[in-house]
Amino acid sequence: MTQIVNAEFADPRHASAIVELLNGYAMDAMGGGQQLADFVKSNLIAAISKRSDVHVVLAFVGDEPAGVAICIEGFSTFACQPLLNIHDLAVAAKFRGRGISKKLLAQVEQVALGLGCCKMTLEVLEGNKLAQALYKSTGFAGYELDPAMGKAMLMQKKL
Repeated sequence: MTQIVNAEFADPRHASAIVELLNGYAMDAMGGGQQLADFVKSNLIAAISKRSDVHVVLAFVGDEPAGVAICIEGFSTFACQPLLNIHDLAVAAKFRGRGISKKLLAQVEQVALGLGCCKMTLEVLEGNKLAQALYKSTGFAGYELDPAMGKAMLMQKKL
């Protein structure tokens, strides 16, 4: 049986699940193929616990951590409302193909609605066709204001 919960950072089971699932995602090709740094493993929960704008949804199958969605609130200036960015979404390899991602996304949507968000956002790699299909099937679409200007691109500058 799959259980979907809003994570409580003070709950040791939830804290452990977040780190375990995020590390599994980091080691996957879609997450970069490398373990999280020891510093991240040791400090992530304490760091996100200090932030009121971070929301985590977990999936458990029985007692095993099966999936995670780590979301961070943002703000849409055009709508003058909050938005919720799905920063990480991952399902452990042994639990894939069971619809857990859709269940996580449905709960994230409930969190976003509860926060009064105008939209949810996420980034996905061009080569991750499976994730793209999931997102499209749950109502996500490429972001554009004017088709003549094209779709938005995600860019970064490491500091």
